[in-house]
Amino acid sequence: MSLSSGMRTCAKVLMSSEAPLSKSATRGFHSTGVKRMGGHGHDEPFYMHSKHMYNLDMMKHQALKMSLGVFTAFSIGVAVPVYAVIFQQKKTASG
Repeated sequence: MSLSSGMRTCAKVLMSSEAPLSKSATRGFHSTGVKRMGGHGHDEPFYMHSKHMYNLDMMKHQALKMSLGVFTAFSIGVAVPVYAVIFQQKKTASG
C-alpha cells in the first residue's frame, strides 16, 4: 500500500517539475512551400514516366532488345537451377 502511494507521489513530483519545461518549448512540423510545376512537370511524349512508357511499338531496335531480353531471362531460368543442383551434389559428395 505504501509502495503505490510512494509511486503516485513520485509521479506527481515528476509531472509538476516537467510542466514549466514542456510549456517553454513547442514541437511541430515546419516545411517550405511546395514548388509547383506547370502541368504535370514533364509533358514530353517520350518521358520515362509518361503514359507511353511501355509502348513497345515505338521502341527503337525492338527485335534485338526483345530477343535479348527473352534469351537472358530463359538463360537465367535454366542456369540457376542447374548450378544449384551441381553445387548441392558437390556438397553432398564431399561431406
